[in-house]
Amino acid sequence: MVETALVLVSHSGHLARGCAQVAAQMAPDVTILAAGGTSEGGIGTSYDLVESSVRRALADGAGYVVLLTDLGSALLTAESVLEMLADERVLIAHAPFVEGAVAAAVSAQSGAVGAQVRAAAHDAIDTFGPPEVQGHGSAPGNAADDGAAVGEDGTGMTIERTLTVRNRLGLHARPAAMLARQVAEFDARVSINGVDATSVLALMGLGLTGGARIDLVASGAQAEQAVETITADVEAGFGEE
Repeated sequence: MVETALVLVSHSGHLARGCAQVAAQMAPDVTILAAGGTSEGGIGTSYDLVESSVRRALADGAGYVVLLTDLGSALLTAESVLEMLADERVLIAHAPFVEGAVAAAVSAQSGAVGAQVRAAAHDAIDTFGPPEVQGHGSAPGNAADDGAAVGEDGTGMTIERTLTVRNRLGLHARPAAMLARQVAEFDARVSINGVDATSVLALMGLGLTGGARIDLVASGAQAEQAVETITADVEAGFGEE
């Protein structure tokens, strides 16, 4: 079981459930609970629902619970629950609701815990959106070329490879989350078009669609394995058309 669970607190039950469904697609092993709306199904924030969701996550074995909220009333309710529980395992992330939930979920899926997951949600504020990096918006490239070792970093070779996005929609949420999770499993530092490949929001922010060029750079003990795995995924179009 993934150690950190998420509770999504909203004034709307529909919004909380929808956000939970999106995040769950990126992180299938993470416990993500929707705590939105009133007990009668109306608009508002139910203290009892938030508290019971947190207690449920802890009872089910979560080592930490990170809460994300949308509007002011949801934040006030979440803070009240946090104060009442007085449990250091329960944390609140002040982050964009949907983007923060996705970032936190992928972080938890990759093995981050507690404050690390909360920090990933916080980082969504800065990382979501087109980064100003060299290679963004580049013209379409050719198929994957042969990766070449270009230097040593003391723990393995540094490898560069150029790929072409094959699927029409490119690095939208699902493929970006797939890549971020896979990269996190390797002992390697990997960047795609200048951004950290373990950040799903940074990858999405590149706006890469079908035909766009990917400039892949990896270094570290497992750089070669990481590059080959990413290449296979890109060439397969992430299982999409």
